[in-house]
Amino acid sequence: SASIQNLKQEITKIADLPTNIIIYGETGTGKELVAQCLHEFSSRNKKAFVPINCGAIPESLIESELFGHEAGAFTGAQKRRIGKFEFASGGTLFLDEIEAMPANLQIKLLRALQEGVIERLGGNAPISVDLRVIAASKVDLLADEHFREDLFYRLNVSQVYIPPLRERQEDVPLLFEHYVQKSASSH
Repeated sequence: SASIQNLKQEITKIADLPTNIIIYGETGTGKELVAQCLHEFSSRNKKAFVPINCGAIPESLIESELFGHEAGAFTGAQKRRIGKFEFASGGTLFLDEIEAMPANLQIKLLRALQEGVIERLGGNAPISVDLRVIAASKVDLLADEHFREDLFYRLNVSQVYIPPLRERQEDVPLLFEHYVQKSASSH
């Protein structure tokens, strides 16, 4: 469809810009696929693409997942763990369902984006990180009263909108054919 052709052109145009990006789209529209394409067509493609679903991780674990922790930082933390920020350094961190990120972590995320520095949970040493963040949401973050406005503007340097399938029905036969071929080749 014309909307997908436009999306492909937009991805190609902004992929190598050294900016954070927000991808908007309904559930199932392919936000992670678009994020992977943005990473693959960027100069960061030699380093890791690290996806994390902010809505799928319990609030008690997400800080450790993002920033890592030192041994003894909390009960059960027996050894140092590298977080997603540190692991993605040099590459791209994809934060899916960012609207589900707890308010206290939004502040830490904002600081990490502004300063390019993180601290592991239970640690005191600043760790420099160099990464691009691609966030994805199914809701308008600026209209979400629980999402920090300053974080929105830090992430929303570039923006991509993925139209739902109901707005591009001419793509249905192509998608159907693709999945039939994929299914046939896996048998």
